[in-house]
Amino acid sequence: MTDAEVPESHPRHDSLVTRHRVEAGVEKGITSRQGLIAQGRGEAFDYLLGEATLPSADRAARAAAAHFLLADHPVISVNGNVAALVPGEMVDLAGATGADLEVNLFNRTDERVRAIAAHLREHGATEVKGLTADARIPGLDHERAKVDADGIAAADVVLVPLEDGDRAEALGAMDKTQLVVDLNPLSRSARAATVPIVDNVIRAVPNIAAHARELRGADRDTLEGVVAEFDADAALDAAERAIREGGDRDGAESE
Repeated sequence: MTDAEVPESHPRHDSLVTRHRVEAGVEKGITSRQGLIAQGRGEAFDYLLGEATLPSADRAARAAAAHFLLADHPVISVNGNVAALVPGEMVDLAGATGADLEVNLFNRTDERVRAIAAHLREHGATEVKGLTADARIPGLDHERAKVDADGIAAADVVLVPLEDGDRAEALGAMDKTQLVVDLNPLSRSARAATVPIVDNVIRAVPNIAAHARELRGADRDTLEGVVAEFDADAALDAAERAIREGGDRDGAESE
């Protein structure tokens, strides 16, 4: 069954579509089989969040957009699940924010990196970093340490979508602003983030891009105000309350 064959009337439409995209990513060689497990874990949290963008997550997406627009050298990190789920949306976000795209993988092979770069180009990317891998993130002993010297290594703002706790902490140790998309508000990556966006990547990425387009004409003081108003701890607490209390999501987030 393909995306087009999942009837929109099906109560689990969005969930089924994302599963099929990750499955197709494995078949295409851009997603590792471990990515299927990660997808299932994230889907469980999304179910508890009501499969909707919480107001706190929307505020986080807006703050992330402001960080992107204030950055001197923003980079969007892309792994196999992200490439399978939101390739066109990632390219669109890069265009809206002026960020570079860079492939960064835990289960890294040159073949997978090239396949993901080609997949992003098929969806409109003109340049994709990550193939050179001529620098390393200090403190990491696995393949995600490999980055481009003119990409993530030189970035001041990095979007790290999906759970990736040790790298988020390592990037923080490098004094980089970390924008993290993670459905688990208790994860190490969300807790290490400058801006934790507790939302499904299929909603979060286009939402950040929409906020970036809205804010693109704003002056620096306005953008800095958006950044200053965002409270990461409050966003994580709101998401955790929504998961624990369920039901009225807006009520769970009242301040």
